Amino acid sequence: MMRRREFITLLGGTAAGWPIAAHAQQGGGLPRVVYAGLPLSQGEPEARDRLAAFRVAFEKMGWVDGRNVRIDYSLNGMSPSSATGGWRAMAAEIVRSAPAVVFSTGTPLTAALRLETRTIPVVFAAVFDPHGSGLVDSMMRPGGNLTGFANYLFSMGGKWLEILKETAPATKRVLVIVTPGNRAHQECLRVIESAAATLDIRPVQAAVHDGPEIESAIETFAREPGGGLLALPGSALTHSELIIALAAHHRLPAMYTHRFFTAVGGLMSYDTEIADLYRRAAFYVDRILKGVSPGELPVQLPTKYDLVVNLKVAKTLGLSVPLPLLAQADEVIE
Repeated sequence: MMRRREFITLLGGTAAGWPIAAHAQQGGGLPRVVYAGLPLSQGEPEARDRLAAFRVAFEKMGWVDGRNVRIDYSLNGMSPSSATGGWRAMAAEIVRSAPAVVFSTGTPLTAALRLETRTIPVVFAAVFDPHGSGLVDSMMRPGGNLTGFANYLFSMGGKWLEILKETAPATKRVLVIVTPGNRAHQECLRVIESAAATLDIRPVQAAVHDGPEIESAIETFAREPGGGLLALPGSALTHSELIIALAAHHRLPAMYTHRFFTAVGGLMSYDTEIADLYRRAAFYVDRILKGVSPGELPVQLPTKYDLVVNLKVAKTLGLSVPLPLLAQADEVIE
């Protein structure tokens, strides 16, 4: 069960011009959108920016709270490593409220929503390889009631490992932090294992639920030399400070999949601008409320990935970042 739930009215508007189906679903009132994601105060440092990106884009399309739409913001107190039952409970509660559209963030909640409903439209953002994860039938024609914006494909696992090896050539072993039971992480891990064979690296999986398990896994791994670290998307959001501190303490070169890790002391990150996915998702919510089937809207990928390197951290680790890699970096923190 959720430890915490909070609904905040964010936007809204007039019912004029809305599809009959939307009116019927809302009992003749305003069509309602549920924005479901992590709480603003925990877990995700960029949550406010992402919410603002969605809200501003939606407002620019003419949606005004109380006039033509009602938007509820569903904040859950679970960490990304919560048990599947917790996500399922949250999804069930959202579905029972019978919204016109659900905007869902992240793979676990989106997967739970897919299990709970095959009729209520769901627009997702920041989902790991939606087709490979089994959420949609195809990227071009997803079918069913889900569509949205992915932040990574499984193939990114090889890229993360490649950049880490280029930055720290002495790396022979990499601890890969994953979320237990996360199908997307397991599929990505297979890609990582394949890439590792060509890079002369041995990946070591750490399936962890919480801070103590993360600490134990990193400390055990760091007892042998030649180690590095890779934290997969969503697996470590609520423990970013702990992971960064442990990587620094044990002098482990680390690749992160969220930029904010690098900004607060991580070595490097290769990430997309997820707030841009939220802006684009607002357009899909608009289209669906105007009668377009979600199954007809193609799942989209990011238009750009950003490489960020923290040179200060590199120097403390005794690493000399290759000039070609620095030339590719979109941002260098000194």
